[in-house]
Amino acid sequence: MNVTDVDNRPRLGQIVRVKRGRDVGMYAIVIGRDDPHFVLIADGDQRKYDRPKKKNIKHIQVTRAVNQEVADVLRVAGRVNNAKLRYALNQYLLKMKQSEQKGE
Repeated sequence: MNVTDVDNRPRLGQIVRVKRGRDVGMYAIVIGRDDPHFVLIADGDQRKYDRPKKKNIKHIQVTRAVNQEVADVLRVAGRVNNAKLRYALNQYLLKMKQSEQKGE
């Protein structure tokens, strides 16, 4: 991923999967950007909004899913509650699980 290409950088509200570090395999939502190489992620459970994880974008796998509700709240209010993050991730994981079962 070319970090200088703004179109390929993770957007606010985008769901990502952690590829490196202590939280490998965890899904989270991008709640902020820091420098060209880093994003702030939170899941509302282990990583709360108040204490997000700063991750190098090379260490995350970006999904195509963007939770528009979370993105809108972040743009308007500048903050989102942890329950909304948990709900958005649960809905995404349920959809993923259902699509896997249909594929079998």
